[in-house]
Amino acid sequence: MSTVVLLTLTGLGLGALYFLVASGLSLIFGLMDVLNFAHGALMSIGAYGTWWAASGHLPGAGPGGAAFALAVVFGTAVGTVAAVLLELAVIRPLYARPREQILATVGVGLAVPALLSAIWGADARPFPGPAALSGTAGLLGAEVPFNRLVLIAAALVVLAALRLFLSRTRHGLVVRAGVEDRAMVTALGIDVRKAFTLVFAIGGAAAALGGAIGGLYFGSVDPEQGTSLLIFAFVVVVMGGMGSLAGAALASVAVGLVQQFANYYTTAGLGDLAVVVLLAALLLVRPRGLTGRLA
Repeated sequence: MSTVVLLTLTGLGLGALYFLVASGLSLIFGLMDVLNFAHGALMSIGAYGTWWAASGHLPGAGPGGAAFALAVVFGTAVGTVAAVLLELAVIRPLYARPREQILATVGVGLAVPALLSAIWGADARPFPGPAALSGTAGLLGAEVPFNRLVLIAAALVVLAALRLFLSRTRHGLVVRAGVEDRAMVTALGIDVRKAFTLVFAIGGAAAALGGAIGGLYFGSVDPEQGTSLLIFAFVVVVMGGMGSLAGAALASVAVGLVQQFANYYTTAGLGDLAVVVLLAALLLVRPRGLTGRLA
């Protein structure tokens, strides 16, 4: 029983990490019809920003308590700024040219890990997390690492915040209206481009937060971390339904649990194959994924 509880919560923690990356992908594609292959790079930037700050390079930040929270805020802010610059400099000039848009984001997604490797080396760096989050909590007979619970809580907060933003705020409504009829919204005197930049910033912030907290899950950071997780984030987006936050959340849970249980009860590494099989089976039954609407 304790093993099942531990595998379940570990799988939910991994699923939460996937959701933090996939939520931004789903939001950007669903609202802007942009496939951002540089999204994993934003996660890596957030991870390295947090690692750099928590290592003592930022005054007031560090590996313990409130100092670590400041490091997470810093890493998330750096990733958000990077997302805004990506939208302004790379994506915006190519909105009417989707092929070049994809090639450009792929190029950025390859360039950022190379840049991080050039600055800090290709080897993984130990992540300086708080000592309090390196322990475990007893739950139903299992000793569950605190960092899994932190990831789950962060994903729930991000999901709730994104849903509230889209349905209850003026900017969220402008974004949704701009997707439906951009010309009409522009005729009303509303600058849709600013709204789309805001969407990119929010998506980048979610990915950067995933990188910042993901360091606790893996215990280290490396330049390719975001790129490897991006693959599963795309799987989550496709399974959940392109542009659906609720679908991405459900798919993240399914992918995380399938990976953990398959890796434990079969040969290590078969969890990735099990996820691919799950994706294929789902698309055969529901080609549009679990849900095809933004909700």
